[in-house]
Amino acid sequence: MHLHLIDWIIVLGTLLICFIPALFFGKRAGKNTSEFFVSGRSVPWWLAGLSMVATTFSSDTPNLVTDIVRRQGVAGNWCWWAFTLTGVATVFFYARLWRRSGVMTDLEFYEIRYSGKAASIVRGFRSIYLGLFFNCIIMASVNLAACKIAGILFGLERWQTLLFCGLLNVVFAAHSGLWGVLVIDMIQFFIKMTAVIAAAFFAVKHVGGMETLISTLSAKAGPQGLNYLNILPDFTNNWDMAIAVFIMPIAVQWWAVWYPGSEPGGGSFIAQRMLASKSEKDSLGSVLFFNIAHYVLRPWPWILVALCSIIVYPEIADIQKAFPNLDPKLLGHDIAYPAMLIFMPVGFIGLMVGGLIAANSSTILTLLNWGASYLVHDFYQRFIRKNADEKHYVLVGRLATIGLFICASALTFVLDSAKDNFDIMLQVGAGTGLLYLVRWFWWRVNAWCEVVAMISSFAASVGILIYHKTGHTMGTHVGLLVTIAITTVCWVLTAYLGPQTDRKTLVDFYRKVRPFGPGWTRIRKEAGISDEEARATHENIPLALLGWVAGCTVIWSSLFAVGNYLYGQTGNALMLAGVFVVSGIALIGVVNRLWSGCIPETTKESSNGGSQNE
Repeated sequence: MHLHLIDWIIVLGTLLICFIPALFFGKRAGKNTSEFFVSGRSVPWWLAGLSMVATTFSSDTPNLVTDIVRRQGVAGNWCWWAFTLTGVATVFFYARLWRRSGVMTDLEFYEIRYSGKAASIVRGFRSIYLGLFFNCIIMASVNLAACKIAGILFGLERWQTLLFCGLLNVVFAAHSGLWGVLVIDMIQFFIKMTAVIAAAFFAVKHVGGMETLISTLSAKAGPQGLNYLNILPDFTNNWDMAIAVFIMPIAVQWWAVWYPGSEPGGGSFIAQRMLASKSEKDSLGSVLFFNIAHYVLRPWPWILVALCSIIVYPEIADIQKAFPNLDPKLLGHDIAYPAMLIFMPVGFIGLMVGGLIAANSSTILTLLNWGASYLVHDFYQRFIRKNADEKHYVLVGRLATIGLFICASALTFVLDSAKDNFDIMLQVGAGTGLLYLVRWFWWRVNAWCEVVAMISSFAASVGILIYHKTGHTMGTHVGLLVTIAITTVCWVLTAYLGPQTDRKTLVDFYRKVRPFGPGWTRIRKEAGISDEEARATHENIPLALLGWVAGCTVIWSSLFAVGNYLYGQTGNALMLAGVFVVSGIALIGVVNRLWSGCIPETTKESSNGGSQNE
């Protein structure tokens, strides 16, 4: 692809608009680790929410969705639409609790919730496991998408793309800390959304319009009679796919699998944004806004481009024929998205290139800052050098940022596709999700439960791999259920039979965080908190469940109303719009009631002895 002068001007303009404001936050970020990693806990809900959306809108996300649609149709997106249940549960059950905890990272949570050496072991191990190993896999996946896009558009080699992205992202992540990341994310979100909507418009125009797209794909059957347009899978003729893309995600995956950005109970960079929020209201509002924007605003522009690509490039060989100089190692269904961008006109191509650079940067910047926070705060400061000054830890954080990108870049050369990487991360995180949900609501969950869950999940995964190597076969969903069952039995038994968390730690945790539900009744009495005082925050299981159901209904009804409208099914779209209005009214009522019960910051400071580890 050859960019014209106007395209290069637009690309340069988007970069300047995104990155120049971040330069002004370098001095503030360098004050201390609180400013560098959690922005001094003063982020408003809308900025935190926009940052979450921008972070999960990476350069590999359109590629991933395109891969899914070309292999499994629109219904295949249930493998991530099902995480709506996880995200909305975080809003109503966990967001305010995270903010009350006052920790700097979600791993620091372990040592205020649990006691003994096991708490320190879990914190230290996960700081390396998540901050280095898992984080580098995610960044490598994002980098791989950037390499495929650059290969299609400019014919660049992997190392050339990585060098450019590395210089851009590492400099700003190391300089400006989370404040710079948030500001860059806010600007990049609007650029990226404009670019992908434009891409969808011109892709549909290229194939002859929506009517032509719908009629052509309606008459074109995919593998095993797949109807590419179906929003729900075919439960009659393709039962195996229905289990894989719908039943398992809806019934099991959302609560059983740890996946970055959709963690059961919240975690990783989502927890980082909640912890950086300036109040409980902002923490709840940011996650609610994120989930609505994440699932409603973004999917259809990607899906439309993916559907158009099936007409333009029916087979991977067609992509190879259109781009004969492309590295064969980069070929895959996921590369169909950047292959469709050649149909954008002058000017819009520049906007898309700027948007793709923004998509890559928003995610990489967050992952670098998040991973560095684990390595510095939860490992280096906690176990290596405990009493250095804040300037030292900020410097180590900046060095860790550079090291993380180098490791992720090396890993980029061994990965193949966005969908394969997505499946790897789901498998690695399988089996432990239920524990992360329950630990907030049942006092018996202890640090050894976390240790046992990680070991048993890993052992079960290795056992299934060995089982396959011996010539036997086991379906992916069966393997997932086996892993979940083994892991759950092991950690529940540990909750009863293993060493218990000492009572003082449990009482202090309850007084600080105020978890609700019957699982804390005994500890609440020992803490001297009356039932009336506990109910004053309006936190109870039925109200949270109502908010959860209403929130999920709002998201799915609006998502599918848009889809039906695009398909020309106006009656279905209007019916779903009505469901959206009714559920939206219920959602607003629940949110207002929860906001009225938020504990003021001054009250929390006095109840915690004036300190929140801030």
